[in-house]
Amino acid sequence: MLFSWYKRFFSQPHQPFFTSGILFFTLFMILFILVYSNILVLDTSILTYHAYSMVFVVFLQFFLGFLFVVFPKFLMQAEISEKIYKRHFFAYFFNSLCIFLSLIFYSKITFVFQIFLLITQIFSFKLLLDIHKKSLVQIKNDTKWVLIAFFAGLISHFLFIISNLDFKYSFFISKIAINIGFYLFLFMIFLTISQRMIPFFTRAKVPNHVAYKSLKFLKIVFILLILKIVILSFDDVRFNLISDIPIFFIITKELIKWKLPIFKVEAIIWILYLGLYWIVLGFFISIIESFFAIYNSSIYFEKIVIHSFALGYFLTLLIGFGTRVILGHSGNQIVANRFTVIIFIALQFIVLLRLFSSICSNFGLDYIFFLNLTAILLVLVLLVWSSKYITILLKGK
Repeated sequence: MLFSWYKRFFSQPHQPFFTSGILFFTLFMILFILVYSNILVLDTSILTYHAYSMVFVVFLQFFLGFLFVVFPKFLMQAEISEKIYKRHFFAYFFNSLCIFLSLIFYSKITFVFQIFLLITQIFSFKLLLDIHKKSLVQIKNDTKWVLIAFFAGLISHFLFIISNLDFKYSFFISKIAINIGFYLFLFMIFLTISQRMIPFFTRAKVPNHVAYKSLKFLKIVFILLILKIVILSFDDVRFNLISDIPIFFIITKELIKWKLPIFKVEAIIWILYLGLYWIVLGFFISIIESFFAIYNSSIYFEKIVIHSFALGYFLTLLIGFGTRVILGHSGNQIVANRFTVIIFIALQFIVLLRLFSSICSNFGLDYIFFLNLTAILLVLVLLVWSSKYITILLKGK
């Protein structure tokens, strides 16, 4: 019976990777809560136990669960064999678990497992690159940009590991590494997948819909994000206007051209639209923050922009895409019932609460209280969502 479950669970790559992603998302958020509640003391910075873990442990595994399914389909290649993706999965799972435990019990060896995780990530990149190179499909623009973003993730990961060496510029390099990982790796992969899959899902519900996408859209955004990372290295949010204003207008213009039929689609689709609008809102918030830095520098916007994207865009799309993929690949009807819609709405409330916690200290409110409240509610929502959808994954097909 156990062997039968094992075969079903590993029969599709998204099943183990999504399950592992949710598990480590929950574990690292609990770790974050314990630290900020002064229940647990860690001798590493938040860049390691929160930023690094989210980029290279949590979101990376979600990506691979999705990419290992769709990449061969995009390129009309054979599916990745179970033997290969299981090898990748166990490497990610083992190193992720060791990173988590080492942070708690002996952080001096955390970098060892980070190195192993980077090596695993390199093999994943090579696997996707080989599929891309073998394909005879003429138009491979989307997979090309996924690979470019993935390669940026390798550079980011390498720089972060280098920053573990205690030298003069180690903290500066770690910040550069996280910014590259966040914008050129995570943001670009999310954007590439979004502009490919969301119009596709829309046409399935509204057959006559056409998204007029710009051919150079991804290239222009990528260049502007490189500029943004350079600007972020100066640690002065006033300069962000140089990159954020053009990105804001370019992405806004692009989404308008897509003419997304908001009122003609079901919840399983409009939640993806909502994730897209968080991109525009995130850059708009960044512009507002920069103007305040120029005219009233006493107003504090603690990581508000990062969390607009991380929770508003990334997590909204993960839950939206994840729900759709889990239902579709398990033979269930691809619809969002009332339970799922409530989860979607609750997630948006949590995003707004996290943004409020970023500015609450300006009103004399307890920042730590609202931060922990947001984290606790996020964990609860993930557990409630998992009670239905991770259960489907665990059953396997």
